[in-house]
Amino acid sequence: MTKAAKLAYRPFGLLSGIAGGLVAGAVFKQVWRRISDEEDAPNALQSEYPWREVLLAAALQGAVYAVVKAAIDRGGAKAFERWTGEWPGN
Repeated sequence: MTKAAKLAYRPFGLLSGIAGGLVAGAVFKQVWRRISDEEDAPNALQSEYPWREVLLAAALQGAVYAVVKAAIDRGGAKAFERWTGEWPGN
């Protein structure tokens, strides 16, 4: 990958990372609502939830984030390659 392509991809990658985080948060919120019948997932400092539920929420959030981010990063890399002819990871 040329230096020019690396510089061109940097803002593109940053924007796709932000978009990925926003999409992942929305997806996780919907998934959590469906499996728990609650609006928000518990966080580690909420004492009214048992360890099991807090850890399940954290694991699920991490998995959803990783999958969504990977999908958006990969899609962004493919689009960048179509536009420039260069794969951003090389």
